[in-house]
Amino acid sequence: MSALETLAATLERDCPGRVRRGVPLAPLTTFRLGGPAAVMLRPEHTDDLAAAAAALAGAGGEVPVLIIGRGSNMLIGDGGWPGLAINLGAAFRGITRDGDELEAGAATPMPGLASRSAAESLGGLAFAVAIPGSVGGGVRMNAGAHGTEVADRLVWAETVRLTGDEAGHPVRLPTASLGLSYRRSALPPLTVVTRARFALVPAPEAEVREEIAEARRWRRDHQPVNEPNCGSVFANPDSMAAGKAVETLGLKGTAHGGARFSRVHANFITAGEGASAADVLALIRLAQAQARDRLGLELRTEVQIVGDFGPAPVGVAS
Repeated sequence: MSALETLAATLERDCPGRVRRGVPLAPLTTFRLGGPAAVMLRPEHTDDLAAAAAALAGAGGEVPVLIIGRGSNMLIGDGGWPGLAINLGAAFRGITRDGDELEAGAATPMPGLASRSAAESLGGLAFAVAIPGSVGGGVRMNAGAHGTEVADRLVWAETVRLTGDEAGHPVRLPTASLGLSYRRSALPPLTVVTRARFALVPAPEAEVREEIAEARRWRRDHQPVNEPNCGSVFANPDSMAAGKAVETLGLKGTAHGGARFSRVHANFITAGEGASAADVLALIRLAQAQARDRLGLELRTEVQIVGDFGPAPVGVAS
């Protein structure tokens, strides 16, 4: 029996009803692209993550792992994911208030967190309405918009490592220990964010709702919100905004197959009819090569590129 079969059988025994095979991943991403996962676990408790850690150890570390939130920052290969994919279940959603702080499960959508902050008359999270991902993904990549980022409001994040000495045990980490920087964190790859707490400030509900409405208006005016995309493709280099770099290269509007650099915002790639993940990746590599050769810029991707794009999987985890 292969390591993957051993792991799948173990999870089916220890997490009954929460394991599936050959699950399409495209519907779990905002690109709506990518092939299936060989095995999918939908945890409904941290005990399920502990079971996953034990199963991975039993498989000898030979099974690749992909952690998927809302898939808003991910490009999955057309060949899919050849190992275990983990997508937190409904039990990891929900928001509670404690004084002027909000605590949210990692599967909670960031826009939902923004809306709840308005309902609670708490300011500081209106920017989150512009982030289509989950709370867990927002913590992992220190997501931000409109001059504010997760690190500005985060108090702590609860995480579960899937490998190592502390594997399977929830650990609460203060913001200072997460190594948050521009669109990055220092969290190890095989670490699942399960909860997070945010410190806010009292504010009139109407004021917070107007901030949210303004952020939504800005997105509608400046981003291709009605076409499948992953948000910003590249992180901004120090010397030039990534979208400006793509425009300078003359690539705005350039297409490959069904994918195109958006005519609305050059740092977005949209997936039109017939698009494949390979089409998107071709545009990404084109821009990176030209930016390096013609502008002396290294365009680092914000989008995570994972899965089977050919002879070998790309990446290991979100």
